[in-house]
Amino acid sequence: MNEPNPISAFRPDVLAGKRILITGGGTGLGKEVARAYVAHGATVYICGRRGAVLDAAAEELSRDAAQGGAIHTRICDIRDADAVDATVGSIWSEGPLTGLVNNAAANFISPSIAISPRGFEAVRSTVMDGALFNTLACGRRWIEQGLPGSVVSMLVTWVWTGSAYVLPSAMAKTAIHSMTQSLAVEWGRNRVRVNAVAPGPFPTESAWEKLAPIPKAHVGASSDAEVPMRRYGQMGELQHLMLFLQADGCEYLTGQTIAIDGGHHLAAPSTFAALGELTAEDWAQARALVRGRAEQEKAQRSTDGG
Repeated sequence: MNEPNPISAFRPDVLAGKRILITGGGTGLGKEVARAYVAHGATVYICGRRGAVLDAAAEELSRDAAQGGAIHTRICDIRDADAVDATVGSIWSEGPLTGLVNNAAANFISPSIAISPRGFEAVRSTVMDGALFNTLACGRRWIEQGLPGSVVSMLVTWVWTGSAYVLPSAMAKTAIHSMTQSLAVEWGRNRVRVNAVAPGPFPTESAWEKLAPIPKAHVGASSDAEVPMRRYGQMGELQHLMLFLQADGCEYLTGQTIAIDGGHHLAAPSTFAALGELTAEDWAQARALVRGRAEQEKAQRSTDGG
């Protein structure tokens, strides 16, 4: 859904020797970040709940691996702290990680008064709990072993503004923004850097199906109409920033959430506020489409054994 943008602004071996875990790395933005990392010499681990999805991504990404680069998979429910610690431990047994990307996410559009406790839990446990559990699992090991590390969390510009109609995600992402600032101070003396990236609209199929299921939902955060640069982000641009944050040479950068959105959040509503114009019929259509896709994913997970 993005125009191609060659990953060529960095040396081919800029991540040589790096070992990086990407949560939710089998699809969407996470897979594209993994693609950039293996193409620049990193050993990358992608984790998620669906083994078949991870295996398909690994097979695809292995074709982009540069000399020294490699891709591995781990099945893990990041909402489970014990499962996360076991997964990180299994990776560490092959060698310490140098970086972590908290990418796994869950989200959907809905009037806030219609959100069920179960719906809120699904988003919060994936976004907030998952990022916290993985960050602590890696951070403890880095600090205990006297090793440097780099955490980068994938956030949204709503951490500065909030956003209507995606309340669970806005709350959970804002919590990780606070975690980024807090741990940067606490772990700075240990040479563990903690940063975040807040992309604007970078369309991916998996996200857009839930956030813009009908044409009327292509507003604000999922639209390029009011981006000052008048376009969506290109995947290579995000990949370049993510490469920089895991490469050597920016060790003094920590505690920052960096927007990469063409100036969207500075110039226009970069949230889902405009969904207030949807009618009850529009919401019913959107819910039906999202639920149908969710049932398909559930059936696929059952088939995959996840």
